[in-house]
Amino acid sequence: MLWALAVLPCIAAGITALNLLTWPRGRLGSPACRAALGRISAIVPARDEESSIAACVRALAGEGVDQIVVWDDASTDRTPRVLDALSLELREGFAGTFTVGRGTSLPPGWVGKAHACERGAALADGDLLLFVDADVRVAPDLLARLSDLHRGVDVVTAVPRQETGTFLEHHVLPLLHLTYLSWLPLALIPRTRDPRILAANGQILSIHRAGWERVGGFAAVRAALVDDMAFCARAKSVGLRVRFADGFLMARCRMYTGGGEVWRGFSKNLYAGLGATPGRLAGALALYTLTFVLPWLLLPLGAPAWVAVGANLMQRAALVVRYRHRPETLPLHLVGFAPLFGIAWSSWRWHARRRILWRGRSYPGG
Repeated sequence: MLWALAVLPCIAAGITALNLLTWPRGRLGSPACRAALGRISAIVPARDEESSIAACVRALAGEGVDQIVVWDDASTDRTPRVLDALSLELREGFAGTFTVGRGTSLPPGWVGKAHACERGAALADGDLLLFVDADVRVAPDLLARLSDLHRGVDVVTAVPRQETGTFLEHHVLPLLHLTYLSWLPLALIPRTRDPRILAANGQILSIHRAGWERVGGFAAVRAALVDDMAFCARAKSVGLRVRFADGFLMARCRMYTGGGEVWRGFSKNLYAGLGATPGRLAGALALYTLTFVLPWLLLPLGAPAWVAVGANLMQRAALVVRYRHRPETLPLHLVGFAPLFGIAWSSWRWHARRRILWRGRSYPGG
């Protein structure tokens, strides 16, 4: 009976190994592959991004997209001034067009990022719409890899290299890769249009113009707090193919700066991302406890627990090597799970109160 303790850790480690072999990064192709994408419009939703927007735009300009559209979502910091300076700067050295749209208020029923993406797309004239978060820095070969990833699919969504700078970032952010890789063979995602077989990351998301119109844009998921999953599920439901890619070589991103942002950001997304039901949240926490926590607590019981812990360590070691997670996350494996459970409670509480605060706005939860 005790050997049952090792089943889930070994399954998670096995699926991770399979995904590490098959999760596409996009191959560097010929100029003809890049040309197949047509005219590319990069769209950047921005709200209070004074510290990051310039680097994001400059990287996109250096990559050679045809158009950059930034939608300034009623920023209250120096973002508008930075964008004005960028408009002057990009008049020289950038062969494409740079467009800035400015929002003043958020219409009822919309979440801020979805609205900013929708408004930015309305200003875009490209054949391919490439949505990039303002804290993302694209790599010089992004478009070459993207052209390969778009073969046979309508939507590509990718996870950039995740950069961290503080203790909570170091130990919580790696759980993203652990989650993406542990439970679903990711190669199945583009092979089925079933919206339940899906993973997504909105930090990089691209879609052909025809697909965008078929989905109905972000207007179709205007109230979704986890907009990337909602958009890609919508794409699948209307018959489009979605590819979820390993974007480690495509871009880098520091998603949150500091423990407070980590806590608030995941509190906003975690419960909603699990379908906003207590049963699913409880099931996910039980799964993580049985797979990644309980074996460590039961090490005195002998071989079954040691096998389970060994599977955990091999899995985490593979992620440390592949994604350059901090080496100390390996011996301190359990450290990230304590805040994860706290964030889960916080996320449920926010939604139970039906009031989610994010970026100076309040959204209904539940």
